[in-house]
Amino acid sequence: MNFEEHAGKPLLKAAGIPVPNGGVATTADEAAAIAAPLGKVAVKAQVPTGKRGKAGGIKIADDAAAAQAILGMTIGEHVVEKVLVEQATAFTREFYAAVINDPETKGPKILFSTLGGMDVEEAAEQDPNAMRGLAVDIRHGPDLSHVRAMLDGAGLDGLEDQVAGLLMKLYDAYRANDAELMEINPLAVTEAGGLIALDCKFTMDDSAIPRHEETAKSGTPDKLTGLEAKGKELDLKYIELEGDVGVIANGAGLTMTTMDVVRHHGGTPANFLEIGGESYTKGTEALSLVLDNPKVKSLVINFCGAFARTDVMTQGILNAWDELNPQLPTFWSVHGTGDVEAVAMLKERLGVDPLPDMSAACKAAVEAAKNAGDAK
Repeated sequence: MNFEEHAGKPLLKAAGIPVPNGGVATTADEAAAIAAPLGKVAVKAQVPTGKRGKAGGIKIADDAAAAQAILGMTIGEHVVEKVLVEQATAFTREFYAAVINDPETKGPKILFSTLGGMDVEEAAEQDPNAMRGLAVDIRHGPDLSHVRAMLDGAGLDGLEDQVAGLLMKLYDAYRANDAELMEINPLAVTEAGGLIALDCKFTMDDSAIPRHEETAKSGTPDKLTGLEAKGKELDLKYIELEGDVGVIANGAGLTMTTMDVVRHHGGTPANFLEIGGESYTKGTEALSLVLDNPKVKSLVINFCGAFARTDVMTQGILNAWDELNPQLPTFWSVHGTGDVEAVAMLKERLGVDPLPDMSAACKAAVEAAKNAGDAK
């Protein structure tokens, strides 16, 4: 679950990280009331997307009059319904600081760069060596001396200890809130030499939401497409993507791997759809979700059974096949428990043989989608 800036900053403050004074407004009058005691203010659109400043959604002014123009704007397909009004902060430098879930180390990683205030990608292009990183053993947490050592030579001009202490607090906020990402950009150096978080990006692990019910109330659920909303109603894990190769597989890991293999062969997945043993009862709904996406030009079905039986899953999809009668090119990969029975069913009912492995099935689906596109 993603959280807008106004919902993330209180979590930083609770961890002891300074943030500007301010409040959230949904009308221009509310914004004016918040701004009155603050002097010069920053008025910021609150939407779950980046590049707000480039879109005109952040204004620095002597009062909150800018709120009138920002409210109602559309930024990244999100209509601005509220603004964060904060005391403007004069600063001398901008840093980047974050704690992320690192896929390489499969644990937390602390990141820091002196190139704050810009997109991480832009900072990396400007100076590939500017980003410092420290992998953390989640069982023990970071050691202050290791964090301090990470900052050596970064050009912090005496701020090393202060930054190291703040990064320790940022890690505390990350752990306390089961974050996938806790980011400050920019982390500003004030004219008095202190540090203050001028922005916050916070993403919570969805599986942790039941442990943080009150915090989750201030989160921003992902905006669902029509098909995603339908999938949620059916209790199916479906995510609509931009590609043209439909994917049905059992288990989240196998589904993501199948999508990666589609990309490896030069294709783009049209969806994530995880379906396991329940395909026997939800096969029609699952297949219908994939087919209802007009971008889909081919389909790969990848079943790998351990405890779940591939013949049961295959039978569920075949029953759906009889009802829906899809006409698009489809390629199967079936391995594991029950695969002999599953292969026999495919031959008998569809007259097809599964391909030798997942890679072959994905490659064939990518080629079929490309050929369908070329034929138009």
